[in-house]
Amino acid sequence: MAEGFARKYGSTAISVSAGLRPGRTNPEAVKAMAAAGVDISVRRAQTLDEIKDMEFDLVVTLGEEARHGCPMLPGAPAVMHWDIDGDERADGRGRCEQEYERRARDIGERVRALFAFGFLQSLVMQRRNFQNIMSSLPAGVIVHDLNRRIVYLSPRAESILGYAQKEVLGQDCHSVIQPNLCGGECSLSDCCGSGAAIVPRRYTTSFLTKDGARRELDMSVVPLFDESGAVAGVLASFTDQTELRRLERAVERTFSFAGIIGQDHKMQLIYDLVTDLAQSDFPVLITGESGTGKELVARAIHNESRRRDKQFVPINCGAIPEGTLESELFGHVRGAFTGAIRDKKGRFELADGGTIFLDEVAELSPAMQVKLLRVLQEGTFEPVGSETSRTCDVRVISATNKKLKERVKSGAFREDLYYRLAVVPVDMPPLRDRRNDIPLLAGHFLREISARIGRKDMAISKEALSLMMSYAWPGNVRQLQNAIQFSLIKCHGAVIEPHHLPPELTGGFTRPVGAQPGEAVPGKAGRKPKLALKDVEFALRKVAGNKARAARMLRVGRATLYNFLKEHPQLETIGEEG
Repeated sequence: MAEGFARKYGSTAISVSAGLRPGRTNPEAVKAMAAAGVDISVRRAQTLDEIKDMEFDLVVTLGEEARHGCPMLPGAPAVMHWDIDGDERADGRGRCEQEYERRARDIGERVRALFAFGFLQSLVMQRRNFQNIMSSLPAGVIVHDLNRRIVYLSPRAESILGYAQKEVLGQDCHSVIQPNLCGGECSLSDCCGSGAAIVPRRYTTSFLTKDGARRELDMSVVPLFDESGAVAGVLASFTDQTELRRLERAVERTFSFAGIIGQDHKMQLIYDLVTDLAQSDFPVLITGESGTGKELVARAIHNESRRRDKQFVPINCGAIPEGTLESELFGHVRGAFTGAIRDKKGRFELADGGTIFLDEVAELSPAMQVKLLRVLQEGTFEPVGSETSRTCDVRVISATNKKLKERVKSGAFREDLYYRLAVVPVDMPPLRDRRNDIPLLAGHFLREISARIGRKDMAISKEALSLMMSYAWPGNVRQLQNAIQFSLIKCHGAVIEPHHLPPELTGGFTRPVGAQPGEAVPGKAGRKPKLALKDVEFALRKVAGNKARAARMLRVGRATLYNFLKEHPQLETIGEEG
């Protein structure tokens, strides 16, 4: 095979060429290039493997064997295929030498024609134009062959990825870029060796640059074909959407982030912490009351991290009997106990490369705490019934609604395990401490649930929302979701009123004062609506003494309520005690 020409083209051509066959220089190529005035007899490269990292402007292949055996070479050079016909019979040494000389003259004439008639200059200029186009594109381009060996990286791709082309040429793209640039959508993973077609794909992904910075990309992947129509490699183009996505999240985070709903400043701090935690692999301990969304935060950390392409495996440590928890966490081998009819992988092995979420971790027994501590310290475990240790690469996120430090003091929880789990603590605020989020959450659940049951254009009245805002919500967000479900069952109209809410929210106040459900009852002609002492006291306590909100709840004007309070001064300070 005769290879390459013209690294630099000016008034004279400086050519870099090689004649290659496995293990030795092709004598035909030596003679042909000598006839063209180029000596390749002392070229260093002798095999294709030796030139895989060399860059060429032009590649010329000779004969059918070279045509089909030429790999994708670095730098995406132009490729020309020359068929050199000849008599392959060897009727003596003289006949072979004559044939070599004839082929050498034929090749030499073609080589001289490349230089003499401007063909080479045209090809070189075409390559330079290609480079200029690649340099001006806002998208980065990366090309690799069917072995995922990188053969081209555009200037914009160098800027986005943080790698120079010379650093990555010839390397497996999966080993260079972490996590994989294809984000689990590798065009080759399901195709190579199976005969399946490589289909164009578009998707979003993120990865870490050479210096560790996180980039978010929009990817477009298409197959590359050789002249026979066979797939020769893959071209991926991508645009850096990091800043755009950051701005989008900044807007979205006014109301939500990664599936977590909330605009209160306490939740904004949680969002910032999730973003920071996603850049590391440190263990995280999420604390908070039941129903505050601890698992949502754990999933958000996983989905924003470099482990997002792997499994997120949750397990509730308090819901699984002690006798089976070890098998659930670490797996078992066949015959380990009665009923173990086959080997079974545990949650840690299933989560290898990803994240395991240990909910209610405070419920672990002392024996299980010791086993978990070993996994965190050494990254090894033994399935039940096995004498062989297995390794796993897992990020551990745990959660509890208990005060774990107090359990450590009482001896119920190992101190060394606590500090292994709580490298980064995250404390979820209860709903009563972020009341500004109640309307947002209530509206979110109302839209979600009403769409699921086929009821459109549902709304919550101001009075019902006022009751919800004043309630303590001991069950937090989960209880609020249940309250919306309850209200949709009770409400047969389009607006949820106070009497549709669960009894724990309303106490005995289940319908508007002096009215049937949903409508006001006028008093006698010229008389104002009557107020009951117990209803006014209840309303004031519910709204923490806010007179305007109490009047709306009672469906009377503020003047009416103020006049009533003048007549009953003992109510003036109701609800203001706390």
